[in-house]
Amino acid sequence: MVGLATVFGAGGGTSSYEEVAAADVIVMWGSNARNAHPIFFHHVLRAVDRGARLYVVDPRRSETAAFADRWLGLEVGTDIALANTIAREILHAGLVHPDFVTRATTGFDEFAASVEDWTLERGSAVTGVPADDIRELAHAYAGAGAAQLCWTLGITEHHNGVDNVLSLCNLALLTGQVGRYGAGLSPLRGQNNVQGGGDMGALPDKLPGFQDVADAGARSRFEREWSAPVPPRKGWHLTQMFDAMERGDLRSVLVIGENPARSEADVSRAVRLLEGLDHLVVLDIHLTRTAELADVVLPGSASWCESDGTVTNSERRVQRVRKSLDPPGDARDDIDILLDLADRLGHRWHYDSHEAIWDEVRRLSPMHAGMSWRRLDDLGGIQWPCPSDDALEPPFLHGRLWAEDPRERGRPAPFNVVRHDPPAEALSDEFPLRLTTGRRLDSYNTGVQSGGFPSPNRRGETVDVSPDDARSLDLADGDVVRISSARGTVHAPVRVDPGLRAGLVFMTFHFADEVDVNQLTIDATDPKAGTAEFKAAAVRIDKLVGDQPSPPPSAGADLGVGEPWT
Repeated sequence: MVGLATVFGAGGGTSSYEEVAAADVIVMWGSNARNAHPIFFHHVLRAVDRGARLYVVDPRRSETAAFADRWLGLEVGTDIALANTIAREILHAGLVHPDFVTRATTGFDEFAASVEDWTLERGSAVTGVPADDIRELAHAYAGAGAAQLCWTLGITEHHNGVDNVLSLCNLALLTGQVGRYGAGLSPLRGQNNVQGGGDMGALPDKLPGFQDVADAGARSRFEREWSAPVPPRKGWHLTQMFDAMERGDLRSVLVIGENPARSEADVSRAVRLLEGLDHLVVLDIHLTRTAELADVVLPGSASWCESDGTVTNSERRVQRVRKSLDPPGDARDDIDILLDLADRLGHRWHYDSHEAIWDEVRRLSPMHAGMSWRRLDDLGGIQWPCPSDDALEPPFLHGRLWAEDPRERGRPAPFNVVRHDPPAEALSDEFPLRLTTGRRLDSYNTGVQSGGFPSPNRRGETVDVSPDDARSLDLADGDVVRISSARGTVHAPVRVDPGLRAGLVFMTFHFADEVDVNQLTIDATDPKAGTAEFKAAAVRIDKLVGDQPSPPPSAGADLGVGEPWT
């Protein structure tokens, strides 16, 4: 969200799903959408079936790459180098969209000078991608009538993730592949309401509707509505919260629907800090590992069928969620719990209905103002911005940038100079392999929702290695090995994956009770967004001989993970 907001002023994807299906060229960068976003990927396949060209930029030859016209298998952490090389080729081949650059952007000359050294030869040497493949992608993207550039955590989960996003935005600005139907930038959100969380102000420097907390005018509207002051200072993001715990500046934490005792990088440190709090409260529908550490657990009912409300997906579409079941046992609606907490903290919040809460959002967030409960029902969801009751914005954002009248164009979109910056943790003789993490199709996050029940398709965790590394380490499928980093050690069975190149290792975070991969990952973080570098840890693999630990439970075993409240 930070990168897109920096360039365009709004932290949402610029396009709709239907535009992806209509695009001529689609670039999936750092995204295995076939596994991680299978519903979205149907729209990609519709475009491919229609004749669109698909390019996949990913260190792994993933399941998504199997559908691609070209796979660009770059070295982990070289995304900016590749983007800058593509930009230079576009510049030198005369493929820039000069009218768009002149009328809609700023900072072009400085940006163009910054990529001048990124020749195809240098870019290939740094990224590992053949020069001809880089050239092909540059010409295809710039020459397309409409091109989509899509990314996920493979771009953002780095110590310079925001700069990675900015480098992709530069390519769209250079070629005019934004602000038109079919052309855009699409960050695919990892869960069904990540976009909605940001939209509602779950960011340390934003109020609902991406309004800056430093904006006195915006704050005053919220203060009048809430009859309470709104601090003008920026808050802490998650990484800063853990740093504050370590300093002793943060002593009490409320965790809602999150499992940081499993999901944080360098998770041993995270658990130690959570255990050291004076007071930890968890509101969740499952007894997660974080809930097990809590002083107080509030059994919420934030499941789809037990609550009313809205969710917002990756195309900025706000959709209704309708309650169909009462929560079990003593579980309560999340909003009822939060209202009770507010009451005990001295704030008398009262709403007659969930619709009344949504109407407050509409009053305070201009981009939601026209989304009445009834319109959301009648239209099956509405994309923001929707500023009035009769408004239906086009499916894409930033069309204003193409306006002839400069008064209609508004704020220009800036190019950003971004420098190649390799992973924070270098490979060494002790830790010579690069571990990257991701998702698998049949599992979800830390396993709380997709584990804990018998399933013939549940295969359990593996450490995926390349055929070259399997030979050099004398490994075969099923061998249990020790994987170590500077932070910890785990054991897992081997899976030889021909989609991996020598030196690259892949694991997931779905099976934390069996193999807690975040014992290995590094908590080097992006200073702009606070995202940890889950994608680039240095590790070693040792084949175990003699007494080996028991392998993880077989597929379908009942692990007792994530048992729901009853």
